[in-house]
Amino acid sequence: MNHQHLKQLADKLEGKLHYDQAMRILYATDASAYQEMPLAVAIPSTEDDIVTLIKFANEHEVSLIPRAAGTSLAGQVVGKGIVVDISQKFTQVLEINAEESWARVQPGVIRDDLNHYLSEHGLYFGPETSTASRAMIAGMVGNNSCGLHSPIYETTREHTLEVTAILSDGSKTTFKAISPEEFEKKCSGETAVSELEAQVYRSLKERLSDKAVQDEIRAQFPKKEIKRRRNTGYAIDILLDSEVFTQGGEAFNMCKLICGSEGSLAFITEIKVNCVPLPPKEVGVACPHFKTIDESLRANIIAMKHGAGASELMDDHIIERTRANIEYRKYASFIEGNPKAVLMIEFARDTREEVDAAINAMYQEMKENNMGYHFPVLYNQDSKDAWNVRKAGLGLLGNVPGDEKAQPVIEDTAVAVSDLPEYIAEFNLTLQKYGLSCVHYAHAGDGELHLRPILNLKTEPGNEMFRTIAQEIAQLVKKYRGSLSGEHGDGRLRAEFIRYMIGDKNYELIREVKRTWDPKNIFNPGKIVDAPPMNQFLRYMPGHPTPEIDTVFDFTQNLGVLRAAEQCNGSGDCRKTHLTGGTMCPSYMATRNEKDTTRARANILRYFLTNSDKPNRFDHEEIKEVMDLCLSCKGCKSECPSNVDVGKLKAEFMQHYYDANGVSLRNRLIGNFTKLTSLAALTPGLYNWAVQNSFTSGIIKKMTGFAEGRSMPLLHKVTLRKWYQQHKRGTRVALNGFAASSATPVGGEYSEMPVKQKKSKGKVYLFCDEFTNFNDTEIGVKSILLLERLGYEVEIPRHEESGRTYLSKGMLRQAKSIALKNIAALKDIVSEETPIVGIEPSAILTLRDEYVDLSSGEEKKAAQHIAGHTYLLDEFIAREIDRGNINKDVFTKEKKVIKLHGHCHQKALSSLVPTKKMLSLPENYEVHLIRSGCCGMAGSFGYEKEHFEVSMQVGELVLFPTVRQQPEEVIIAAPGTSCRHQIKDGTGRLAKHTAEILYEALV
Repeated sequence: MNHQHLKQLADKLEGKLHYDQAMRILYATDASAYQEMPLAVAIPSTEDDIVTLIKFANEHEVSLIPRAAGTSLAGQVVGKGIVVDISQKFTQVLEINAEESWARVQPGVIRDDLNHYLSEHGLYFGPETSTASRAMIAGMVGNNSCGLHSPIYETTREHTLEVTAILSDGSKTTFKAISPEEFEKKCSGETAVSELEAQVYRSLKERLSDKAVQDEIRAQFPKKEIKRRRNTGYAIDILLDSEVFTQGGEAFNMCKLICGSEGSLAFITEIKVNCVPLPPKEVGVACPHFKTIDESLRANIIAMKHGAGASELMDDHIIERTRANIEYRKYASFIEGNPKAVLMIEFARDTREEVDAAINAMYQEMKENNMGYHFPVLYNQDSKDAWNVRKAGLGLLGNVPGDEKAQPVIEDTAVAVSDLPEYIAEFNLTLQKYGLSCVHYAHAGDGELHLRPILNLKTEPGNEMFRTIAQEIAQLVKKYRGSLSGEHGDGRLRAEFIRYMIGDKNYELIREVKRTWDPKNIFNPGKIVDAPPMNQFLRYMPGHPTPEIDTVFDFTQNLGVLRAAEQCNGSGDCRKTHLTGGTMCPSYMATRNEKDTTRARANILRYFLTNSDKPNRFDHEEIKEVMDLCLSCKGCKSECPSNVDVGKLKAEFMQHYYDANGVSLRNRLIGNFTKLTSLAALTPGLYNWAVQNSFTSGIIKKMTGFAEGRSMPLLHKVTLRKWYQQHKRGTRVALNGFAASSATPVGGEYSEMPVKQKKSKGKVYLFCDEFTNFNDTEIGVKSILLLERLGYEVEIPRHEESGRTYLSKGMLRQAKSIALKNIAALKDIVSEETPIVGIEPSAILTLRDEYVDLSSGEEKKAAQHIAGHTYLLDEFIAREIDRGNINKDVFTKEKKVIKLHGHCHQKALSSLVPTKKMLSLPENYEVHLIRSGCCGMAGSFGYEKEHFEVSMQVGELVLFPTVRQQPEEVIIAAPGTSCRHQIKDGTGRLAKHTAEILYEALV
């Protein structure tokens, strides 16, 4: 296949066809252990595009690999053909019929987003994967997904009513439940859309009507009581149970076969799904703790006997990783001590009394059988937080430094719940035979634990063991008549063992199904049937190089920068939308392009750092292209379960890229913000005139590459340091004259000294960051006066700028020089008694984050000491409220409503809880968090000409619409200077810093 053919195909598509190296690299992997370079990546816009792709595939004998979110764990969407990504354009909820309880959707609709719309109608789509915030309905159909509530909702198959699909001959048809008479008409061709459709019906009729075939299917396929049994091969056993072949069976519906077929039979374009009433609102989660895995599994049998809607297991490995994760440790407070296993057992009922009765009865039986030692129960938000820990299990497993990882090789086996204790005991004996240990977690309530042995696939023994374990466990699963792929599908990981699991005759039958539906093998070949050996085409093969690369940041904790990128296991948490909430990943939320995900950035870096033949492995335009829309918001540092810190990786990349290619003029201007601003501050009036005048500002923006539609920050008449020095001397200081920034109103005169307390409550050092010093002087002034009024002595120590501007543009060596100077200046004065407090989150939090990574040895110890006593102003005041040092007595009783937008870095490295506590100090102040992620400005990002549009798109997701809806009397709060600027440019509203709001509430 040459580029000319691909170019001709691209010209025929309304959508896009990418065959450049960067995009092919990004689609070479999914969330599995596999990697194979595709021929191209298609982003179809219409059904006609899909038909065009199918015709091209038939003509040129290439394959099409349907792909949704790419969260598959068995290599389902990895292959050498054309990957067809439906996640960008096929994302519409087409129809909701509340009366009949169904929804019709395009294949790229996200499960959680669908439920967002269904909730307005009192409806719910039940199957729930741990990836529900990004998993798409077509992917759930392809994998026959289920999840933690499968004891109630079972699998996607039970909820799929109709599927509209394009067959391998290009014909379009709809599969749905049909009567025996309608089935016969399909077989005869009377109602079939094409001869191919008639043939697939005829073939099934001929083969499944044979008594010997029926007996072989029923003897070899997994036990019927295993709800997750039907992801082993094609679901011919389900079709056999239909009324066409079995008296008293359900109506025949080809959707039963489509579910679990992994895109290998037809290309789905629409799906009609059954919906159920919203779950009961009263939910209790019992979390009994156990000393052994076996004890927990026997208790699980009791839990299911009492009607639990879910019973999920977390072992000590998961608990340990949870406690090591910034985001998730706060959700794990219900875990006491060091249990070997914890079950999370959910009961949802109409009343709290019914919930408690069920849990008490279950706990009583467990105690009578000497099972468990700690028996907490969680309700409401506490239970939701706990489920977040469980759902993050997969990603958390990737957050282990080094090459030995918990591998998804036999993590999908399912047996009867009653067989689970014995099965797991034998399973662990098998591992012990090879000196291996295993992670146990997930769906105990349905007889399926995600069992992951720890292996190093970069070695020959690790690769061989990957296959050996798969083969031995397949034999064990067969002994219990279980399912080798209970949830995550066959793909190429388990397909090799399907013949053994269902027998030779059944295997040949499902091969015949594939050939009938897809004679030229164009749809996702090598999955389910005729797969290559399962230990080929792995992301990490034996001899996989792991070069040692010198870096400016310290990546010791990750065992090097490459392994920091390798921590991304592809789980795709970064693909959630703004409807789900959170910050990660703002550019993806705006563009819905895989290239703009955290996962893509880690993948492109991993690929080139591993495979580059250049002396400077970072010197690749492809990395620069994929990193381009990273806003360095740090959302991934906390929200990614594997803590893949792409902001840090991007900054490191940029420094090395500059080493090879130089630094652009604009980046130099941004990095040297403090130096240049200090010069402009000599004549602030002239500067402000120049950047506000349409003629001169237009010239400046054009010369520097800033966006014409973006207003520029203004300088204050005096700097904060100058005001502070005069304030210390008791001089009356007039601040009016210039706006503190384009987002801050003109200041007044601060001439009265605050009332001194007889006894100071303590001394704080105020970090005078570069933004507050030059642009937001008023906020700095009000922060100082607020602290003094509350009884604290405030001192601005001698220190350098924060270095944030250099960090944001990847000029790490300059940032490191500044960091080391500030560490030296602050290490001997900052302490528990005399903390350092900051106003601008992006600046002060460098002391907690980057400074530690930019230092080593004794300097690192000093940086860690400073970090431990560094506070946002909000955090410090919240701490003092908790200590009883600050109360509401000095604040107004006036009623105010505040809408708070949090700064990205604060959300990633701290929390908005202290800010809400601080703003709620005046007793009649009502504070509501805006469910926004990043504002879209991200420092200089939103000023840059080529990023302006995306910046505003990010703002329009949640922040701008929410602000526009607020009455004028509602206060908009935003601690970040860039956030306030973005709010003003995007909505015309002036947002206030939290310090301003609290200062103005003083009486």
